[in-house]
Amino acid sequence: MVAPVAPPVPSAPPLVADLPPADLERRYYAHVVDRGLAWASYAAVAGLAGWLLDGPVAVLLVVLGWVLVVQVGLAVLLGLRGMSPGKALLGLRAVSERTGDPVGVGPALLRGLVVGLSGPPTLLLGAAMLAWTSAVDRARRRRGWHDHLAGTLVVDLRPAPEHVEADEVRPRGIVNLTAMRLVPPPSRPATTPPPSAPPSAAPAAAPGGPPPTARPPGARRRAVPTDAPPASSSPAATGWVVELDSGERISIEGLALLGRAPVARAGDRARHLVPLRSQDMSVSKTHAQLEVAPDGALVVMDRGSTNGSVVVRAGVARELAAGRPVTLLDGDVVRLGDRALRVGRAR
Repeated sequence: MVAPVAPPVPSAPPLVADLPPADLERRYYAHVVDRGLAWASYAAVAGLAGWLLDGPVAVLLVVLGWVLVVQVGLAVLLGLRGMSPGKALLGLRAVSERTGDPVGVGPALLRGLVVGLSGPPTLLLGAAMLAWTSAVDRARRRRGWHDHLAGTLVVDLRPAPEHVEADEVRPRGIVNLTAMRLVPPPSRPATTPPPSAPPSAAPAAAPGGPPPTARPPGARRRAVPTDAPPASSSPAATGWVVELDSGERISIEGLALLGRAPVARAGDRARHLVPLRSQDMSVSKTHAQLEVAPDGALVVMDRGSTNGSVVVRAGVARELAAGRPVTLLDGDVVRLGDRALRVGRAR
């Protein structure tokens, strides 16, 4: 059941720090694609100019003009869209390290000039220096000297890969020190019923009252009905409601899977599949799960997501370990990538 929430849970604005920086190998491949396309066009224009024009000076001027056109075009594409042919092919994007938006044509031209001068004019020594400064970035965001000069950050926009969990990391009974309760295992072995109590003696007559009725010899003892349902050893399950940051309200009963396109594994008896849209692909396909335990508690578990899950309780954030269930309390906020949800008991 999905209904509007009043008031909705405030969504956390996506931070640039949450975007995954691109690894150096994919950046190198994107650079090779861009340089290969550019040099192929230079060679084609040089051949065409040599065939149509007379004199090496005219051919050189035409080639230099074409080089300028290509570099300006790449800078405009990078400054306005954050992409180049190589970056678009490999799922990368260059954005502003402060705002996450495209940096603009001016910084992109400066960045392209530095990258261009680091190639053949310096016998590729400049390119090696830029790669080294990216590898030793103290902030671990792989920003080279050209990125610092232009204020850019190269991020990876590919969908997060899924990690298949082994059977041994399935939920087990653990002691959750945060909620100070014992999280029960998925199933409990059947307990042996206690032996029946021996028949009690006939009640004695009260002083001054009528004597107790004696059972005549040979009369059968009246059987007590045993078809009444036994009392449950666990308390009745309490309803839980999840309020998404998009303004949706979902009642949780049983197992709920959350992610960009959640899929139940073999053995999962999922009652809810909750898709979560992610602007920066920081939410995995099957990111996490919520489950109502037999004692009525709501338990969250990260399903091996790439960017992890965080529980915020009373302003204190705690990162979840994959495959480790944690009991939630009324009012807790769970952050899955760039999405957030608040849990509470049904009113």
